[in-house]
Amino acid sequence: MKSLLIWILLGALLGIVAASFVVPPMLSWYNEAGYLAKEGQPAAMVNLPEVVKYSTTRLIRGQFIGGAIGAVIFLVLGLAFGGRGKKRPRSAEPAPTVH
Repeated sequence: MKSLLIWILLGALLGIVAASFVVPPMLSWYNEAGYLAKEGQPAAMVNLPEVVKYSTTRLIRGQFIGGAIGAVIFLVLGLAFGGRGKKRPRSAEPAPTVH
């Protein structure tokens, strides 16, 4: 049980780390305003507190989803590979007799 929990926590941590690298580029790509013909990127008036709130909530949501996916994947891996280190009870051997 303890090793399975370690597998799950490791998976969640790796999922969060992976999401921290994947989500910010996805946010910038998804929210890019695009380019005009030859003018470059258009100037935009934005409400900066709203942009920060939106970006932060999306990053945290992405990290949560990444952690959940990592935990589930490593739960399966822990079930598949985690039981190999368990000690198996030995069959009952007769005790040596002293003469």
